[in-house]
Amino acid sequence: MTLADGSGRDGRSDGPSRPETASPRRPRYRMVRWLAGTTLAMVLLGGSVGGLVVWREYARLSEGLPTVDGLRTYQPPVMSRLYSGDDQVMAELAAERRIFVPYSAIPERVRSAFLAAEDQKFFTHGGVDPLAILRAGLTDMMMHGTKHRPIGASTITQQVARIMLLGSNAVSIDRKIKEALLAMRLEQTLSKEQILEIYLNEIYLGEGAYGIAAAAQTYFNKPLDQLDNAEAAFLGALPKSPTNYNPHRYVQAATTRRNWVLDRMADLHVITPEEAHAAQLEPLVPANFTRPGPVPGSEWFAEEVRRELIERYGIGTTMEGGLSVHTSLDSHLQQVATSALRDGLERYDRAHGGWRGAVGHVDARNVGGEWASELAHVTPPAGILEQWRMAVVLSAATGRVGWLEGRDPVVPHTGDLLARDRAWMRTGKGVQTGDVILIEPQADGGGVAVRQIPHVEGALATIDVHTGRVMAMVGGWSFKESQFNRATQAARQPGSSFKPFVYLAAMENGISPSQKFDDSPVSYGEWHPSNYEKDFWGPTTLHDALRESRNLVTIRLAAQIGMKPVAQLAQTLGLAHSMPLVLPAALGAVETTVMREAGAYATIANGGRLVTPTLIDDIKDRNGNVMWRPDGIAWQPNATPATGPQMADTRPQVVSAASASQIVAMMQDVIRRGTGVRAGAGIDRPIAGKTGTSQDFNDAWFAGFSPDLVTVVWIGFDTPQSLGKNETGGVIAGPIWNQVMKTALASRPRLDFPVPDGVRLARYDTGMGMAIDAFKPGQEPGMSVDLGAGSGTGLTAADTGAENMPDSENDMAATPGTPPTPAEGTAPVAHPAAPADTGPAPSSGGDIGMGGLY
Repeated sequence: MTLADGSGRDGRSDGPSRPETASPRRPRYRMVRWLAGTTLAMVLLGGSVGGLVVWREYARLSEGLPTVDGLRTYQPPVMSRLYSGDDQVMAELAAERRIFVPYSAIPERVRSAFLAAEDQKFFTHGGVDPLAILRAGLTDMMMHGTKHRPIGASTITQQVARIMLLGSNAVSIDRKIKEALLAMRLEQTLSKEQILEIYLNEIYLGEGAYGIAAAAQTYFNKPLDQLDNAEAAFLGALPKSPTNYNPHRYVQAATTRRNWVLDRMADLHVITPEEAHAAQLEPLVPANFTRPGPVPGSEWFAEEVRRELIERYGIGTTMEGGLSVHTSLDSHLQQVATSALRDGLERYDRAHGGWRGAVGHVDARNVGGEWASELAHVTPPAGILEQWRMAVVLSAATGRVGWLEGRDPVVPHTGDLLARDRAWMRTGKGVQTGDVILIEPQADGGGVAVRQIPHVEGALATIDVHTGRVMAMVGGWSFKESQFNRATQAARQPGSSFKPFVYLAAMENGISPSQKFDDSPVSYGEWHPSNYEKDFWGPTTLHDALRESRNLVTIRLAAQIGMKPVAQLAQTLGLAHSMPLVLPAALGAVETTVMREAGAYATIANGGRLVTPTLIDDIKDRNGNVMWRPDGIAWQPNATPATGPQMADTRPQVVSAASASQIVAMMQDVIRRGTGVRAGAGIDRPIAGKTGTSQDFNDAWFAGFSPDLVTVVWIGFDTPQSLGKNETGGVIAGPIWNQVMKTALASRPRLDFPVPDGVRLARYDTGMGMAIDAFKPGQEPGMSVDLGAGSGTGLTAADTGAENMPDSENDMAATPGTPPTPAEGTAPVAHPAAPADTGPAPSSGGDIGMGGLY
């Protein structure tokens, strides 16, 4: 029902309602909605701006980041290793000492040690560890303002990114972000195993060792698979700070860190707590451990191999290519040769001058107490030998000296100088209290010997006759003192050790060892050569002339056959690169090296087949593939069980085997009863050789061989000067040769020099005693062959330089007065009176020299 006013019973209108006044709460609601919308808009705007900033920052940091794709084919720079003939590591060539080990070859305990120390969640995180970053950040905030270095939170993946791609250790937010970005990319590109393989082969672990394999060799001299828990844990302790955990300098810190790694390994159940405890009781480094080093005395050999590798492959492949180079070095013989040469140099030095004085001095007031600490600060001379020591003279009156032994700890010792050494020192500058001298303590308390670094130098090479493999090479007194290799780099005059090649050229021309040439005065212009002994024998067989190194016979023989075939032979054998076609060259007035002469003598001993000295047996790349072997000799691939292994020798036959055999027989008598007697003393094997002494006694040589080994010794000063009157090759170099060959032959079977088919050995009387020589078919003892004057040279005076050769007092001495003419009836059996083809000798005399003495 509707009321008259139009309202219902309940007072509510049934029609359209009338307008009402606005509620006071509505404007507040609208404000809230506006504020919410504005806030949301600001948040969205701020988020957009922030996102843009983050994106721009990300773009900035990621721009220019290196690609990780190259690590798919990871091949690190790996050191090359040189091995001796008995497979000892002789030297390591490296910019970074690294031995690459694939993941599959890394023992589980080694991997676990590094994971326990560096990244326990390595196999579960995605390249970064957020919790570790948060923990590190909080710690760094708490340590802010201190000198504490920010702690790291880098995973192994991040470390790989830094080492391989960023190459910087600078601590900054930008670098850390870049590490994280690259680490995540690495995780998407490589497997966990690949990442860990790169890390364990790249990480620097101190002492010059990069990677775990090189570190295992450096600290324990072991391969990885032989490391125990303690050793593996120590390697795992090193990445944090290889310097601060050096086991030789910071023993306690290194031990504490290693034990911490062992505890972490036990926590991860890699080892048991009992195993960890047992490993913690082990010494850090075994007490008897000595760091592996080069084969003693092999430095010159290794350096020569290094030069050859660089010349062949370049510096990059040599130092970083992981080459495996097997050399011919005989470790034992090398040490014998080194000792023999040093003994000979010391003998000469001791006999040719007195004491040259102290190498340093300490305050004499401290010799009673503080001498040890002062001595420890004295720098030793470069040429000091390993077995020598520096010592302080505590009392010049009594000869009491003090020296130091050991490193950690250093132990002072005292002793008395030998009486003979004190007497020798008085012949020189004398000695005073407080002087620092070089000494060598004698065994069993036998006193203290005084030592002195010689000024004279020397060189030695021993090679295999048949293959040319260099068994030993010594380039001087001390490699630390001078890296100059006098065996390969010093060009010196060989003196009379060149004469066998003149005689060999004569044998090739059909002249026999028994043929006689006149040993009497002769002149060529103003050059008046003479014998060392300054006497004359008249008609003399070539056998006797070579045995006693007679200069005049050699000159007349060279004039007979001509200098051209002599020079051609010397160059073919590699003895000389070039050779003047003048008669003094027949007496050794040319330049050669110890190694070249060794190869030439080996060719004679090898029956005339060319021998080229080689130091390298083979070269293999990092994968074990053979890259190089010497040419000329190789195993035949078609060997059968019936024939056994056979060698194919493609080297040229440069001299007939018959001629070589003739020279060998003649040189055997040089050692048996000629100028080389000292070299052969006490050796009961067939050996042959020749002495050599150059002008003014500047160079002393002995070159000789057995049927299977050649050794050449040279003694002289780096700046040529006389070794002293009568200091010949037989006197100085011969005993050194004897010491080396006596040791080398002791362990080898006795061999005789082979005699070629058709060659006959005959005993006959030379007129100076009985001799045994080799004769070719048609030759008989005493036969003569006349080749005609000047055969085979075609030289004129213009071909040989100036017209005059200066006289030499010591070498080919001038005969006083008017140059004599050979007496009638004393001419050699086959000798042109004045061979025009040889020409006068050069007048300079400086470069050519005067030839051999003895």
